[in-house]
Amino acid sequence: MDLAYLLSRYRQSVTRAGTAACVASRASHRALAAGYAERIRHWQHAHGAADTAIAA
Repeated sequence: MDLAYLLSRYRQSVTRAGTAACVASRASHRALAAGYAERIRHWQHAHGAADTAIAA
């Protein structure tokens, strides 16, 4: 998967978590963001890229 795609999806999930109307939606979007953050870390490690601060 492309890093730009993962970063985009991560940002979208964080944004949606911040604007979610209910607790369940916020939790769902935060969980998605955490999953994308983990995939970003794995991609960086696999490609020898410097780790950036991705918080979930």
